[in-house]
Amino acid sequence: MKAFNTLLKTEIKLYLRSIDSMFFGILFPVGIALLLGAIYGSKAAYEGASYTMIQASFGAFITIGICATGLMGLPIVLSDYRHKKILKRFKVTPISPSMLIAIELIVSFCIAVISALCTTIVSIAVFGYTMPGSIIQFILSFLLLTLTIYSIGILIASLSPNIKISNLLCTLLYFPMLLLSGATIPYEIMPKALQTAANVFPITQGIKLLKGTSLGEPVGDMLLQILFMVSISLVCIIISIKYFKWE
Repeated sequence: MKAFNTLLKTEIKLYLRSIDSMFFGILFPVGIALLLGAIYGSKAAYEGASYTMIQASFGAFITIGICATGLMGLPIVLSDYRHKKILKRFKVTPISPSMLIAIELIVSFCIAVISALCTTIVSIAVFGYTMPGSIIQFILSFLLLTLTIYSIGILIASLSPNIKISNLLCTLLYFPMLLLSGATIPYEIMPKALQTAANVFPITQGIKLLKGTSLGEPVGDMLLQILFMVSISLVCIIISIKYFKWE
């Protein structure tokens, strides 16, 4: 337990020293919430809507932190550790490589939670945000989306032969998801063709799920999103277990 706590503290310090990780993981989601809140204010999501644009976009704000930690942080760190033989060296220490991976998951998840809390506080304090739906269902949706995105991140780390390939794959996934899923640009204002293309992204389905639970829509109407993300998670986890290499 002492070794676990020591490594956890070390990884947290390393993460806090990374300006990119802190910016994209915490500051960027808050900035997007402030920007869209300033643009739309308390306007209705569309004519006759019973909820505001901020309420419709709140789930999207939350996903930015998940996407940053799961697609830009986690796979690059694991690929870098493998490339530098750190995972291999840990096999002869009291700390196993599996423990290191577990700690990386914990640190990434904690940053995603902090990002969500900061975004929530800003949305409430600045724009008077209220959640019409169930907080419990929203949290469960948050956990499912996190599992899905992190499983994709671990898959990238498993299949990438080096950190350069991992960085390239993360970039090719992260920015299209960020721009086209509705995380930064509201999904509702996108052209139909762009919406159709964006639906292939797991984060798009996750945003729809978060939006639905935050607005109080029936869970039965969101089974497609749930099944889609569960399927993606299972496939990524199974492939990662089979192909992950320690060196």
